[in-house]
Amino acid sequence: MLYPASLPEAYKTCRDITAKYAKTFYLGTMLMSEAKRCAIWALYAWCRRTDELVDGLQSATTTPETLKDWEHHLELAFVGQPKSLPDVALADTFHNYPIPIQPFKDMIAGMRMDLNYDRYNTFEDLHLYCYRVAGTVGLMSAAVMGFETNDPTVITAATEAAIALGIAMQLTNILRDIGEDVRRGRIYLPLEDLKYFDYTEKDLINGVIDDRWINLMKFQIQRARDFYAQAEKGISALCRDARWPVWSSLILYRDILGAIERNSYDVFAQRAFVPTSNKIVVIPWAWLKAQTS
Repeated sequence: MLYPASLPEAYKTCRDITAKYAKTFYLGTMLMSEAKRCAIWALYAWCRRTDELVDGLQSATTTPETLKDWEHHLELAFVGQPKSLPDVALADTFHNYPIPIQPFKDMIAGMRMDLNYDRYNTFEDLHLYCYRVAGTVGLMSAAVMGFETNDPTVITAATEAAIALGIAMQLTNILRDIGEDVRRGRIYLPLEDLKYFDYTEKDLINGVIDDRWINLMKFQIQRARDFYAQAEKGISALCRDARWPVWSSLILYRDILGAIERNSYDVFAQRAFVPTSNKIVVIPWAWLKAQTS
């Protein structure tokens, strides 16, 4: 296959994007084999650039036509005709791994939801959004990481677990970024949940932290942890060289929920993050988990 730029340069660009915008995730990728980590960087870079269309500096000028053009560029990369430097790496990744194009198209559909909605009435609505913008990443990544077995039943269950991990991470992002999103006019917490806990949109906009808020956040955090628990069940089906980085990413990202709790559920004035010292402790723990489960 002939590309308009060198592969090393293209993959370095994807690596730089990943390292800049997803520090915790990037740490997990460094535990993968070189070939797989490069492929994952290519996938992340595409996902990041897709997200930037509706959630970045250029979002003000993004239209449905913009997303249609973006989908066309995806299709060109899928058939080995990339039009940008990061897409050179993506096209090579498509060539090297059995990655279907549908999860990418589904993610673009998630971006269309961001153009059309700034509220979600029910968790079912939010779940669809989370699948499209993050569960799809699980599908993309699983194709790169590979499975230890050819048993279709096991692979199906493991694939569902990979989707669950993507959804868990997106729910974590939503909880961590509540304050930032509210300031941009977006509320991702299901409105039915706010109503159930007698917490209003006005309370959210004003950053009210009281017993209602704490109970609402405890409920949301437990929901995210349930998805992480589902995700754990599929890791043992992955190829051995993928289990350690996946366990690391799962534990590190799930720890953001603990950071929210340690911040007394204040996601309006404080950004929850996992300290470097905690990350260092997680790596050997994740290695042990990868050996025993």
